[in-house]
Amino acid sequence: MDPSCDLPGASRTAPHQSFPEPPHDLAPAAPGPQHLVLAGGCFWCTEAVYRQLEGVLDVVAGYSGGDAPSATYEAVCSGRTDHAEAIRIEYDPERISPGRLLKVFFMSAHDPTQLDRQGNDRGRQYRSAIFYADEAQRHMAAAYIERLDAAGVFRAPIVTRLEPLQAFYPAERYHQDYARLNPLQPYIAGVSMPKVEKTRRAFADTLKRDPA
Repeated sequence: MDPSCDLPGASRTAPHQSFPEPPHDLAPAAPGPQHLVLAGGCFWCTEAVYRQLEGVLDVVAGYSGGDAPSATYEAVCSGRTDHAEAIRIEYDPERISPGRLLKVFFMSAHDPTQLDRQGNDRGRQYRSAIFYADEAQRHMAAAYIERLDAAGVFRAPIVTRLEPLQAFYPAERYHQDYARLNPLQPYIAGVSMPKVEKTRRAFADTLKRDPA
């Protein structure tokens, strides 16, 4: 993984309050915690962004888009699988909505205008994707992308793919909570932490009081 400290496609002047909201949000399909699977480049970065949000109960780094035998870090990094590095967010819908999770995704967690890459991380495994669990999730995401493109929020079209969630495979244990456990690792310091800090600034009203 190579460093890229900025999100070149994103507007640098739009604060959280002026960034468009999703046209509609989702009510929980069932009582209890809900899940959303997102891919936005290296899962070390996206996991670290979401772990700090109030209402997020857990974040698991993993792989989605391919089959079980190829769901390994070595295979996915080769670029020869259908997997993307992804995260599965478990959240409490009484405390944070899926719409807010998507707003963070598009505004600060990654650059949705980069095709099959994030910065110097290149390949389909780093694609921007929302793995929707049902038609309601797909419709919400598609409507939001349409709104963001229509509003001209980014300097290039959004290339985020909407893919049906067939399966999510947790990554190897050493990838879990990687940014917190390895704060001095150069990639974490140079790439992950700028995205974490950007989210802290933009979504101060959504942060946990005690991120640990």
